[in-house]
Amino acid sequence: MTGSMLFGAFMAALLYVLIPGPAFLALLGIGAGQGRKAGALFMGGHLVGDLIWSSLALVAIVGAKTIGTMVFDVLGLLCGVYLAWIGWSALRARPRTDGAALMTVERPLRRGLIFGLTNPKGYPVALATFTALLASSSNALDFDALPALLAISFFGFVLADIIMVAIIGAGLVRRFYRRHELAIVRMSGLLFMGFAVQAVWHAAPGLLGWRKP
Repeated sequence: MTGSMLFGAFMAALLYVLIPGPAFLALLGIGAGQGRKAGALFMGGHLVGDLIWSSLALVAIVGAKTIGTMVFDVLGLLCGVYLAWIGWSALRARPRTDGAALMTVERPLRRGLIFGLTNPKGYPVALATFTALLASSSNALDFDALPALLAISFFGFVLADIIMVAIIGAGLVRRFYRRHELAIVRMSGLLFMGFAVQAVWHAAPGLLGWRKP
C-alpha cells in the first residue's frame, strides 16, 4: 500500500461526490429550501450508495469478475422510472401561499438513501474516477488493499458531503434559491426527466437483447 494509492482513492471519492448530477440537484432543493440539517440528512443517506458503488468499482478495478450487465440494466430501468417520477413532480410544482418550500421532503435521510442506491451515475462514474486516479498504481492493487482504500474513500466522501452541505445551506444560496424557486424547481424537473431518459436509453438495449456482446 503506497501513499499515492491512498491519495488517489481519497481524491476519487471527493470528485465523485462533487461532480454535478442528479444528487446535486436534489440537494440544492432540499438544502436551500429546508436548511443544512435536511441537506446533511439527505447526504448521509446518499453516503450508503456512494460506498456501495465505489466498492463495486474497486472490485472491478482489481480484476474480480464484475456483476453481470443484466443487474445494471435492470437497475438503470428502475433509476429511470424513479427519476422520471421526481422530474414529473417538479414540473407540476405550483407556488404555495404559506411561503413553504415547493419541494419539501419529509424524510430526507430516506430520500438520500434511495437516491444513493438508484443514482444512475453511481457505478459508471465511480469506475471512471477511481480508474483514472488509481491507474498509475493498478499493478499494485489487490484484494488486501480494498479495506484501506474503502476506508480512505469514506473520508473523501464525508469531506465532499460537508463541502456540498456548507455551500447549499449558505444564506446567499438559500436566498437566491427561494427568490427563483419555482423556475429552478421546474428546470430541475426537466433535467431529471433528461436523466431518466438517459438511464432508460442505456438500459433498454441490454434488456431487449439488442446490445452486442
